[in-house]
Amino acid sequence: MANLALIMNINKDLLEKEFSFKTSRSGGKGGQNVNKVETKVELIWHFSTSALFTDEEKERIALNLSNRISKEKIFSVTAEEDRSQLRNKEIAIKKAFYLIAKSLELVAERKKSKPSYASVKKRLEGKRKQALKKINRNNSFD
Repeated sequence: MANLALIMNINKDLLEKEFSFKTSRSGGKGGQNVNKVETKVELIWHFSTSALFTDEEKERIALNLSNRISKEKIFSVTAEEDRSQLRNKEIAIKKAFYLIAKSLELVAERKKSKPSYASVKKRLEGKRKQALKKINRNNSFD
């Protein structure tokens, strides 16, 4: 969660200036409005040329967001939830900030541990009770 704060420390205005947008006609609700107005917004970001992130952070972004990054190293997010192009642009920006912050988040390595003596004993006792239950079922039909 600490790195979610990191993205918030980066000036959002500067990051937003690195974004470019492409609009197209959207499907879904809106009736004939959908057929004539370009409300779908695609946010495009050339993250590899960004001046706001270090090379290590860019590698982490590339690794964690690989499904949203093209071969040309372009990160993209689309939004077509709303009938308004402006609202869809805001939604796309929020999604992008969230995804970037999430990709920069460091995940603590899991420390391997052994189950406690009590948990092993409880599990084996449960298995024994279940086995007895099934054995008793088989004997009742003889």
